[in-house]
Amino acid sequence: MGFASGQDEVSAPYTIAPGLFDAERPDDLGLRPPAGTRTATVFAPEAFDRFNNGVVLIAYRDHLYAQWQSSARDEDAPDTRVLYSRSADGDDWSPPRELVGSGEGARMHSSGGWWTDGDTLVAFVNVWPTGFQSGDGGFTDYVTSRDGEAWSSPQPVRDANGEPVRGVIEQDPHAIGEGRLVTAFHLQPGLRVAPHFTDDPLGIRGWTRGLMPNLPHEGPQSRELEPSLFLRDGCAVMVFRDQASSHRQLASESCDRGLTWTRPGLTGMPDARSKQSAGNLPDGTAYLVNAPNAGKPRIPLAVTLSDDGRHFDRAFLLRGGEDLQPLRHEGRYKRPGYHYPKSVVWNGALWIGYATNKEDVEVTRVPLASLRRVAPSPDRDRP
Repeated sequence: MGFASGQDEVSAPYTIAPGLFDAERPDDLGLRPPAGTRTATVFAPEAFDRFNNGVVLIAYRDHLYAQWQSSARDEDAPDTRVLYSRSADGDDWSPPRELVGSGEGARMHSSGGWWTDGDTLVAFVNVWPTGFQSGDGGFTDYVTSRDGEAWSSPQPVRDANGEPVRGVIEQDPHAIGEGRLVTAFHLQPGLRVAPHFTDDPLGIRGWTRGLMPNLPHEGPQSRELEPSLFLRDGCAVMVFRDQASSHRQLASESCDRGLTWTRPGLTGMPDARSKQSAGNLPDGTAYLVNAPNAGKPRIPLAVTLSDDGRHFDRAFLLRGGEDLQPLRHEGRYKRPGYHYPKSVVWNGALWIGYATNKEDVEVTRVPLASLRRVAPSPDRDRP
């Protein structure tokens, strides 16, 4: 039996093939891994930094970089700091180094992701002056490097008026053509998601808010949260976590380079109400990486693909319940599963970074050749 895949709103930008996920097989949803898939551990905590989450990847100067947030024990603790590691092959990773340390008092830092113009590497850091738990929201700093080792001092990300953006950045900006970058900020007060765009090649200034009508939702957060993005036919599709607990993805579309966005529609894509990752393979194929579970468990981790970005009709297993290592350390909000994936295409593969059980920083590599649609054999239907 598969998950329901119909749309509640005709405005939903994409559909999911019926029966793609088998809900009666919760460990793997009936999916198989692509050929050649392998997983490497970036960091596995022992005596310290036992909480880790928010893993974000980027390729820079022949290396793959991973950034994440870490604390001694608990999620959203004041001692949370931002770490990073790098690898020349995706298998062997350097010991973690600190990008930004923990704050003072309730002030907290969390991973904001990366960007690069090819010459300069930008690391975004989200700053929570009164801590995440206060609900007040925060703002975004950045640091830069020309070698991935020496970093500038933190500076605020600025809007088109030169003022600091009053919000925390989502972790994966996307280039949508002709020098434009698109992402979303979660604006104060609280966390109210809003698409933004800039033509600054480093993404550190010039951000302008796009117009998107948020869905009704009570509280300090918008219903739409933690988006990612893929492209199709000259348009950008932004995919959201749904805080209303539909356990399905929300999505909005812009066809004018990020200026205006459609009202978010509820798609048929199952989602464990978690941060996810969307993007495009080099041939234009759109993909969604998430835990396509119509419930809370963030198991399994899968990639779902669409040739045209409108109808997603094939999916592969990345990590399932059977190969999930046990949770070793206690901590607030920690639970088994594959948390907050973010992805990048590099060296002929799709690389997905995530936190297993919110403690192990891991990366799964999938050869691009294994994700291509296989053409039917001309002899397949012959008697």
